[in-house]
Amino acid sequence: MGEYKFEEYFDQFPPAMAYVPWQNMDKIYEDLDEALQIGTIFPELTKPFTGRRCVK
Repeated sequence: MGEYKFEEYFDQFPPAMAYVPWQNMDKIYEDLDEALQIGTIFPELTKPFTGRRCVK
């Protein structure tokens, strides 16, 4: 098995482009201990885990 050198393949690929929409977050949790448990200080980003899989 030959040795793989990652650096020699960079010139073969174009740079990536990303689309990231603006997010206007103007509210934050007052209780930072609660925010730490939830995982975000922004209420708009609170997405509770429901324990289900997305099955069609």
